[in-house]
Amino acid sequence: MTLHEHKRNGFMQRRFLRIIELVLMLAGLLLITLFVIAHLHRTLLSRAAVEQFKGGAKPVVLEKSVASFGQKHFTFDFKLWSTDRIAAYKQSLTQHFAPPIAILRIPKLHLEVPVLTGTDDLTLNRAVGLIESSARPGEAGNVAMAGHRDGFFRGLKDVVMGDIVELESAYKIDVYRIDQITVVSPDDVSVLQPTSVSTLTLVTCYP
Repeated sequence: MTLHEHKRNGFMQRRFLRIIELVLMLAGLLLITLFVIAHLHRTLLSRAAVEQFKGGAKPVVLEKSVASFGQKHFTFDFKLWSTDRIAAYKQSLTQHFAPPIAILRIPKLHLEVPVLTGTDDLTLNRAVGLIESSARPGEAGNVAMAGHRDGFFRGLKDVVMGDIVELESAYKIDVYRIDQITVVSPDDVSVLQPTSVSTLTLVTCYP
């Protein structure tokens, strides 16, 4: 190899290394740019979420918040329950249910009971049932629930006007005050009609 060829090869090698160096620098700049863009995107989303919250928008509800109700341990006073209802409740414990969608509390009765969706016998043996045509807990409108008179709703005979009822949903607790106690016929569904104000309707058999 001549001296000229040796110098030429050295020049080509240095040029090749320079090109690699430039490519690596450009790749690094690209990665930094992408990082900055991603960071700005997250920041803007965070600010938008804060502004939405400040504006009064309903916060996002995570399913695990509802699922956590399923981890709660409930204890019930069976003294007023019928023997058959106690047996039906214990039998329902062998069945699988989805996590409760809410928790109903009546402080005067020392009642705290899970709320499940539906009003079939098995559901009402295990909990209070949300009437599916009504509003869901936490929503505006008429939230209607049913319970057995010889079970969870046995104590309703002792409530009076002005008593407090609480309904805990996934993201808030609504507090209601009893302003109406009505006896209706089984085919009278007027109490289940939608309402323009937040209403809680508890339904059981009578007498």
